[in-house]
Amino acid sequence: MNLSSLKVGVDVPWVTSWTGEPSLGAGPCPSVGRALAIRQVENPGLGKPLYSQNHAVRQRLSVRDMRCPMCGQPTPATDRWTQVAHPVPAGRLRADGRGGGLPGDIADDRILVDAGAIAPLHRACVDRSLRYCPHLKADPHIDVRRFPDRWVVLPLMARAEAAPQLFLARPVPARTAAVIGFLQLCGLTGEHDPAWRDRRR
Repeated sequence: MNLSSLKVGVDVPWVTSWTGEPSLGAGPCPSVGRALAIRQVENPGLGKPLYSQNHAVRQRLSVRDMRCPMCGQPTPATDRWTQVAHPVPAGRLRADGRGGGLPGDIADDRILVDAGAIAPLHRACVDRSLRYCPHLKADPHIDVRRFPDRWVVLPLMARAEAAPQLFLARPVPARTAAVIGFLQLCGLTGEHDPAWRDRRR
């Protein structure tokens, strides 16, 4: 397998997996405080890029350290943008089974900016990715907005034997041994959804 002429962080997003980065299965990982997580070989640029598949460890580092998934550099508080996050009441995430780890003091009607597994980007990286990425160009749901100053991080669980790119395909049954796959990021806004509050009365 050869080193690609494509440059990581310029031609290919930093968070993207490459064919030269196979899964190592589950084990303690420093990216999540040595908790059990899906691990993966670290060889960005080796082989071919797998554009639709995030590298398990780099994805977690991007959320944990607020590193731009495009270039891999830290994003300052003044330059954090999301392309795909959408406002959603906390109660909707809980009802869908994706918000079980939300702190109890976040009311169901509190609006969150659900970025899923995609950390904020620099504005210049947003513009670059929208200009060159065919997946983003074709996505009708792109919604570029500033990412909130406060956020919560939730673990997205995987079957212990699952490949890191496949674990989100279906929920993990309660009795299945589960480990951390990716990290989900939700920005906290000061807004509330009156319709959600009224529905819960």
